Amino acid sequence: MAILPAKSQRRARGAPSWIVTFADLATLLLTFFILLLSFAEMDVEKYRAMANSMSSALGSSRVLDEDIGGSPLTLIESDTVSLPDPEDATRDEPEFIDERGGAGTVTRVPEGVVELSSRLIEELEPEVASGDLTVSYDTEKVIIRFSEDATFRSGEATIKPDMIPIIERVVGVLSRCSGEVLVAGYTDDRPVVSGRYRSNWDLSAARAVSVVHELVLNRQVSAERVTAAGRAETNPLAPNNSPENRARNRRVEIVIRSPECEEAASSGALPLEILS
Repeated sequence: MAILPAKSQRRARGAPSWIVTFADLATLLLTFFILLLSFAEMDVEKYRAMANSMSSALGSSRVLDEDIGGSPLTLIESDTVSLPDPEDATRDEPEFIDERGGAGTVTRVPEGVVELSSRLIEELEPEVASGDLTVSYDTEKVIIRFSEDATFRSGEATIKPDMIPIIERVVGVLSRCSGEVLVAGYTDDRPVVSGRYRSNWDLSAARAVSVVHELVLNRQVSAERVTAAGRAETNPLAPNNSPENRARNRRVEIVIRSPECEEAASSGALPLEILS
């Protein structure tokens, strides 16, 4: 029996020569499929749905990072973003921030209030620019404020002829919006000097009624919506200590509460004055 040399025995026990070719082929196939995966387009929405499902199943209360970059098999969690409040999806009302306090307080303004204010500002732009009237709002109401100089002669309750077309334009806007309308007349603190009116209460009420007549005259605004009130020298805008301040306090206000407007083509709204 022939005995092989020790060197020949070691060769017989080693790996077969074809294994090198097989390993090269397997490596090339692996590289090929990795390239295919890198060129493939990932369905981000399906991935998010799958990853969110995995996150919920694993008890994670975080959300996935919006920018998915890296491996599609990696579950990415953000330490700074929490799940959105479901109620936020229904909050489409405008808001403004009151920064007078230490921390900014966010106050949400109903859409109807902002819409009516925008329409009035657009319709009455020349008069607002000239200072004959102002349009302001808060979270509940819109206020159109007419100055006495533009609306009435001193000590009288008859509306100036130049003001009638302006009130008609106000009526045109109000006719397309709902909401209770209060017309209030105000004076300064000086006693009225007139044989026709007994006091500032009479004068302020008569002026409010004059404006109400114009609002409901053509029946575009229902009379059931409108109320007139005389407020005399109450609720002044400024202290009655100068002619300028007294002139500010002599006014007529049209207040529209909780308005809702019909849909209309949107247009560029001018900045609105927010009540302090």
